[in-house]
Amino acid sequence: MKLVKCIVRPDSVAGVICALESFGVSGVTVLDVRGRGKRTRPTGDFRGRTYERCLPMSMIEIVADDDVVDDVVAVVIEHTRTGQFGDGRVLVLPIDEGYSIRTRQCGAA
Repeated sequence: MKLVKCIVRPDSVAGVICALESFGVSGVTVLDVRGRGKRTRPTGDFRGRTYERCLPMSMIEIVADDDVVDDVVAVVIEHTRTGQFGDGRVLVLPIDEGYSIRTRQCGAA
């Protein structure tokens, strides 16, 4: 199993979730996050000092079987890519074990 972490623009989350549900992936976690990438960052002023602001983004986390990870990544990229800076990132991490809290079973998350 793999954990797919997608850092995307907040306005694209609903489209990604709908596309994943139609693909058969139902379990997702969505977090509101703030961050910045490599590109020139917007700045702000606070009490006479200039600082670099972090931009609001959303993180979608999906636990997927190894055989569907490539399809999940393709669906996410298809529904979030605008070709502009700030489209986000998709990270794929291995999962060694997953436990169900309710049933105490180890296995598929």
